[in-house]
Amino acid sequence: MLFAEPIESPLLETVLLPVRGHMAFESCVEHLGSAIQLGIFKTGERLPPERDLAERMQVSRATLREAISALRAAGFVTTVRGRGGGTIVEPVGNARPPERLDNKDRQEEMSDILIFRSVIEPGACQRAASMRLSEDQRRLLTDSLAEVENAGSPVEYRQADARLHLAFSAVAGSSELNKASTTIQTKIHEFLAEIPFLQRNIEHSNQEHRLIVQAILDGEPAAARSVMELHCESTAALLKGLLK
Repeated sequence: MLFAEPIESPLLETVLLPVRGHMAFESCVEHLGSAIQLGIFKTGERLPPERDLAERMQVSRATLREAISALRAAGFVTTVRGRGGGTIVEPVGNARPPERLDNKDRQEEMSDILIFRSVIEPGACQRAASMRLSEDQRRLLTDSLAEVENAGSPVEYRQADARLHLAFSAVAGSSELNKASTTIQTKIHEFLAEIPFLQRNIEHSNQEHRLIVQAILDGEPAAARSVMELHCESTAALLKGLLK
């Protein structure tokens, strides 16, 4: 069986950041897991060579192998032996769900990440709209938007949605914003996976996405911030209403 070669995503450097210190193993698991959950590494793709991943995250290949082993145990990847094999990304639904917090702790966690998001993402969009973007950056935004609007399933849609939000921070020019955005989108992705895929909400969300992208491309910081604030409020209202 042939598996797809990984396609280098412009967002890869947003998620696979260098890791340092005594938490190298845990950070590798986090970064690779986020890249899989958010669809930067897609189902059926072969992960890039260990050498490349280790260099990108500035860890030893032994540490990287341990992290991949943990992801394999959790159902994120599988290893196929022989010619044409490698470490293959499994469908997101195959991963074991995280242990559930009790209701009070879960509500507090959700509230905290929604507050964090309401501060970070509008500012990232404002910053992005204030910058002189390169053609590659502009293309990243328009291509990411097109992926959202052309997604063929709820899983593909939510992954593409998360990647679009990562693109907003990627063009804002701050590695710290990239870290924050990755944390936010990984957690929001987990919560959204627990609620129904509602077409009315998707239409509303797509409209807001288009307005945000256009404001950034047109160099309108206030408009980009304002629409993202509304977008964050819409998602927060939906999650608070459907997750109890």
